[in-house]
Amino acid sequence: MGRRPRDRDKDATAIKAAAERLLAGTPLRSVSGKLTATELIVECGLRRDVVYPQHQDLVDEFRLRAKAQGRVPTAAQELAERHAAVVEELKRAKQQLAAEQQLTAFLRRTTVELSIEVENLRREQEDTADATVVHMPRPRGPRRRFSLADPGN
Repeated sequence: MGRRPRDRDKDATAIKAAAERLLAGTPLRSVSGKLTATELIVECGLRRDVVYPQHQDLVDEFRLRAKAQGRVPTAAQELAERHAAVVEELKRAKQQLAAEQQLTAFLRRTTVELSIEVENLRREQEDTADATVVHMPRPRGPRRRFSLADPGN
């Protein structure tokens, strides 16, 4: 039982239709929509070993038309725009992370300093167990609140 011969006309029609879709920027199968021979093969749905030996002329014609077109297909343009948006989003996220890391470092230093100060006060209190605690009067006027967003507080 042998293989059936391929329908060369049907294959050529599929390649031509795929070329037209890619050049128009409306691919059905190609993810990137780039104007390359590889994407032409993906778009037409045929195997590479079918396209190249029998239809090299169609691949060459597609390459020439793609080069002459001199523009980026719609699908590739959308990918480039999305890439630029993601790069910008990543840049903002890195800036936010750097700011958060600075704040975290400030808070760690402050926590260590306050812990040392508390420990020193406890030691002093133990040393002077009979000392009298003097309460300071509360300041009058508007109260200033501490903000984590402002490390200058």
